[in-house]
Amino acid sequence: MDYHRQQPIFENRYDAGRQLAEKLGAYKKEPVIVLAIPNGGIPVGMRVALALNADLDLVISRKIPIPLRPEGGFGAIADDGTTILNQAVLKRIELTEKQVNYQVNKVRNDIQQRSLLYRGSKPLSIVKDKIAIVVDDGLASGYTMMAAIESVRRRQPKYIIAAVPAASAAAVKNVEKTTDRVITVVTSFAPKFYISDFYRYWNVLNDEEGLKCYKDWHMRRYQSSIKPPTGM
Repeated sequence: MDYHRQQPIFENRYDAGRQLAEKLGAYKKEPVIVLAIPNGGIPVGMRVALALNADLDLVISRKIPIPLRPEGGFGAIADDGTTILNQAVLKRIELTEKQVNYQVNKVRNDIQQRSLLYRGSKPLSIVKDKIAIVVDDGLASGYTMMAAIESVRRRQPKYIIAAVPAASAAAVKNVEKTTDRVITVVTSFAPKFYISDFYRYWNVLNDEEGLKCYKDWHMRRYQSSIKPPTGM
């Protein structure tokens, strides 16, 4: 669906995940694993995984913030060290090599801490020969998704799909260069794009909220896997 004007069409991330899952119905009987980007991508990915009866895991990817302008970024890093830099932004903001390295190392440390929080000593899920659906709550520039995709590709999946509820047309164009397919509920051609504009109820999820959502997923999967004794 193409939108030229931003409007809230999702109640929250869970509703966004439900609507996104409808776009992914063709993959329900395929060997699929859903990989959510924390934190905002977890509730979206949870709904997608439940709808597709697929496993859910995380791929931790973070933007590299511009000094003194943290809402902007000049690239992204994934949890295996994959780093993608936006050369056009770097040229425009004229950071020194020292400043770039400082920001990159800061994000790497943040990713390491987040990985320990979510995963502990648990190994990465096997994605080889599976369809990997990488999910986030939206794409603004697309660089966080691109770093996640490059990280996942190293694990040799059969096919990679980038799936988000809302994305800017420019971000879709960027991500299409790195993945096999991009699926959105809404693609916006508006001159200014803010993910929050597409959600009626929006908040920035912190690590505690993201971890709770991820634990809720595992509890649901555990409960669904328990079969009652014969005769009950």
